[in-house]
Amino acid sequence: MRAVTILAGVAVLTLTACASQMAAAPAFKQDALPAAVQVPAGHKVYMETVGVGEITYQCRAKKDMADQFEWVFAGPDAKLLDRAGKQVGKYYGPPATWEANDGSKVTATQLAVAPGGAGNIPLQLVKANPATGKGAMEGVAYIQRVATKGGVAPASACGAGNVGAKEIVKYQSDYIFWRAA
Repeated sequence: MRAVTILAGVAVLTLTACASQMAAAPAFKQDALPAAVQVPAGHKVYMETVGVGEITYQCRAKKDMADQFEWVFAGPDAKLLDRAGKQVGKYYGPPATWEANDGSKVTATQLAVAPGGAGNIPLQLVKANPATGKGAMEGVAYIQRVATKGGVAPASACGAGNVGAKEIVKYQSDYIFWRAA
């Protein structure tokens, strides 16, 4: 009798564990984000990805200040992974382009940024342009960049002696894709 009770208990625990693994991950909530980078009402999360890659910066003269120099964002190169770690697309530029594995892609216009914390690129909200190609990027209206890690301009010197030099920094962020509800 005791063996039957133990087996029944193990079966219940196993079923509970399986059910909890099958339950969908909670949908992304933007309540804790700064208002500037929140997606307007009337939209819902369509896809959540993690961008893992690099950002290239180039040493250039400051605009309208030929004797001063700065590291300028030159473009990203990242893999877009789903929450399980499977690659579902890529992010590159310029122009900033999010491309799904099916070949569909979107570019976007920046609407707002907000601080991402010390040493991290800013959070960002962009308005997607109409997708090219049929597939996953069709109907995407907004993309948020959140949970940023790294990616800021290099700390190394940028001056007249190294104008045109490029440096690559690692970064990671979540890209949340939204469609009209």
